[in-house]
Amino acid sequence: MSELHTLSVAEAGRLIGSRKVSPVELVEAMLARIAAVDDRLNSYLLVLAERALSTARTAEAEIMAGGWRGPLHGIPFGIKDNYHVAGLPTTGGSRLMQDSPPQPETATIVARLERAGAILMGKLNTWEYGTGDGQVYHDLPYPVARNPWDLARFTGGSSTGAGAAVAGGTALFALGSDTGGSIRLPAAACGLQGLKPTFGRNSRAACLPNCWSLDHTGALTWTVEDQAIVLGATAGFDPRDPSSATAPVPDYRRGLHEGVRGLVIGIVRDLDGVDPAIRAGIEDAGKRLAEAGAILREVSLPAPLSTYQAVAWTINWAESFSIHEQDFLARRGQMGRALRTKMGAGFCVRAVDYLAALRERRRLALATDALVRSVDALLIPGAFHVAPSLREPDTVPAFTRDTACAAFNLSGHPALSLCTGFDAGGLPLNAQIVGRTFDEATVLRVAQAYEAATPWRARKPDPAPHAPEPIMPDTTPPSVSPEHLAEAERYATRYGLDGLAPAEVAELALLLDKTAAAGLAIPRQSSKEDEPAHVFRVPLR
Repeated sequence: MSELHTLSVAEAGRLIGSRKVSPVELVEAMLARIAAVDDRLNSYLLVLAERALSTARTAEAEIMAGGWRGPLHGIPFGIKDNYHVAGLPTTGGSRLMQDSPPQPETATIVARLERAGAILMGKLNTWEYGTGDGQVYHDLPYPVARNPWDLARFTGGSSTGAGAAVAGGTALFALGSDTGGSIRLPAAACGLQGLKPTFGRNSRAACLPNCWSLDHTGALTWTVEDQAIVLGATAGFDPRDPSSATAPVPDYRRGLHEGVRGLVIGIVRDLDGVDPAIRAGIEDAGKRLAEAGAILREVSLPAPLSTYQAVAWTINWAESFSIHEQDFLARRGQMGRALRTKMGAGFCVRAVDYLAALRERRRLALATDALVRSVDALLIPGAFHVAPSLREPDTVPAFTRDTACAAFNLSGHPALSLCTGFDAGGLPLNAQIVGRTFDEATVLRVAQAYEAATPWRARKPDPAPHAPEPIMPDTTPPSVSPEHLAEAERYATRYGLDGLAPAEVAELALLLDKTAAAGLAIPRQSSKEDEPAHVFRVPLR
């Protein structure tokens, strides 16, 4: 038998269900793995050893008495530390929440997993509040999570610990959250399968918000079948989440292995800036799907990627700032630089640009939906680059910026980051499989057909004994004209942002230009009747 920490969810579930492995054995193996490697992976912020062992003993007794609940019973998992758990603190990876009291309620999808018998091992590392500006400044209360394939490399953000944990064997699966790629980017960097379901498919209740209208919750797993198992437990309507959908939840494992013969796969080849190795992996994926009987059709997104990005950034900046406004105005000195910079951008967004973004979002979502509905699934780049080195900090922001991920946060379609092999240096490659709304079953079916035809799931990382020291990014204050500095200072004073240091004023001046450029890049609607994507409805829930 393989070492227990290397099992997939499906493999472990079968062993537990047949009583060949006990939940206690599995949890003990995971705790041993955490003790062996997490001093350098930094996947966990909080390990719940006694709680997990106690739950495992209860699960073992239930199973021995004939009460096996299904494939998640006894399976250890971790959650990004933006999910609330009753009786435990949530830190969001931030100094601002270090003294937070225990939470009164548990996030809906965490509670559903626990009802299915899964065992919570602890809370996982994250970018501060699950967001930032794309750079890693090494200035948070916890050390940065490291990529198990190469400890000098970035895990992808913002679900950093989730990527490190599943790839490094400190959790069999993990929950992340995704506003513009924060499940799919760690999956891409760490060689995992990461699914952002349809907007509303999984509840967001009792998960710290980042951007209300773009946030999705979901899992990172080792295999596609694991995704089917986990989504089957988490999906479904939740009255606690105003955006929760009432669409019925199918059995995602039924039909998973039916193959792709006769399915039409739209392949997107015309995005610029994709690394050659990433592009080659996507072409190979298309070739293998065609060999399995799929019909490939070359297609294009209905708008330039830059339009999707300007819309997503503007919505994200504005909504995120609304969430954290009071902390930014009163306690920004306790924020890490990445969060502080993003809040500065939100501070600068004009209301008219936010509403223009919402109006354009509706148009983009409808056009994207028409594209997706013209095929059975899309094959499209996800992250355009392999995981960057933390010793080359200038390369880190591009990993988050250069992607086709945010398009499907805007449109709400399900999108899965799929491992498509490895480059010459042994770093994971990736692609996205995108499906029709609430048709995660087809996304998983296509991904499973590719996974079954390739050897990538047999390859596991072996973390090095030591993590190299990162190199800090350059934070030299930018050069800004006196006129721009004066304009920024007046703006800050007018809206209650007092006591800025000269470097902060200079940064604010650049953010005013950056947000204005993004806002002006958003197309304006020709009709006065074109409403924004947010439409007020009654009764509220």
